Amino acid sequence: MAAVAQCVRGALRPRFPLLSFSLRTSPRLLCVATQQKNTGQSLEEDQSQSQNEQKVEPSSAEKMLTEEKAKLEEQLKEVTDKYKRALADAENVRQRSQKLVEEAKLYGIQSFCKDLLEVADILEKATESVPKEEIKDENPHLKSLYEGLVMTEVQIQKVFKKHGLLRLNPVGAKFDPYEHEALFHAPMEGKEPGTIALVSKIGYKLHGRTLRPALVGVVKDA
Repeated sequence: MAAVAQCVRGALRPRFPLLSFSLRTSPRLLCVATQQKNTGQSLEEDQSQSQNEQKVEPSSAEKMLTEEKAKLEEQLKEVTDKYKRALADAENVRQRSQKLVEEAKLYGIQSFCKDLLEVADILEKATESVPKEEIKDENPHLKSLYEGLVMTEVQIQKVFKKHGLLRLNPVGAKFDPYEHEALFHAPMEGKEPGTIALVSKIGYKLHGRTLRPALVGVVKDA
């Protein structure tokens, strides 16, 4: 300590002779000043460390805000999922409704067509019942009646086709339970088993959907 005081006095003597004298007479002053300076630095370091600790450890308010934020994010996610599911359900309902409307447009005349099929069957039976050998100029009335029946039958089939109603006359075709109704099964020479050999009643399809199956006889193995 004496050496430190001598160095300080030597440095201050040319400029501050009085201060140098004071330090020479009271070396304790230098020690006290040095201790106070060190104490101040220690206090500043302690305050800085305390502030750093406060920054590192979040306060209770910050914890509450963090928890509240997490809850709100979870609620937002849940509401978003419900909204998306509701949109998907609404879209499914819209598509189903649109499909039902389209099917109603296509098949709304289904019952009306079934009633007209009976008329078409009567016209077909009437034309088939007229003997072909009697249709000649010597029988003008019968000939005119027959031609009128044929024209009516052709016209009604045009109307059916215009509205998507088509005939099923599956002679020689493979039996299909969705389009044909088997009245009997019988072996027939020269016919492949499982094919239709006879059509008792013509069937009809409306826009690809079977409206009335054809009544048929099916060939079976001998």
